[in-house]
Amino acid sequence: MGRRTLLAVAGWLATAVVATLIGLAAIRLVGESLTGTPGGVRSQEEIARELAAPPRTVGTTSGTPGPTGSPEPTGTPPVSPTPDASHRRSFSNPGGSVVAECVPGGVWLAYWSPKQGYSVEDVDRGPDDDAEVKFVGPSGEHELSVRCQAGVPVLDLDDD
Repeated sequence: MGRRTLLAVAGWLATAVVATLIGLAAIRLVGESLTGTPGGVRSQEEIARELAAPPRTVGTTSGTPGPTGSPEPTGTPPVSPTPDASHRRSFSNPGGSVVAECVPGGVWLAYWSPKQGYSVEDVDRGPDDDAEVKFVGPSGEHELSVRCQAGVPVLDLDDD
């Protein structure tokens, strides 16, 4: 009887290990759609690195996530209307963050990213006199509105 019990326990343990590995593999395949914010959340380091990087060139993409986390259409990815990234600034609030730049037509939102638990409700990307994004989440609505002042993006405090 001791040998049968040992085989039964070993079989049960092997089954439990295999089931756990299959479950972990499935979660890894599903990825962020199950465990995180769609499109991911950019860290301050990622935003700083992106600001320091040379501007992107126009090319093709195949459904890569855009600023809101949804896939951009195949074809030309969104790029800044100006190649000069020296006038980019980042801003954040409890709902998320944006990267804005001043271009000939006004202010333009290059990127935006909601914080975990938040989503983007509305975006006015620009270029225009002001550009804004509204994040909605557990603590309510948080809006970031940006305008250009002397060729540099500034937070528009009148829209808080």
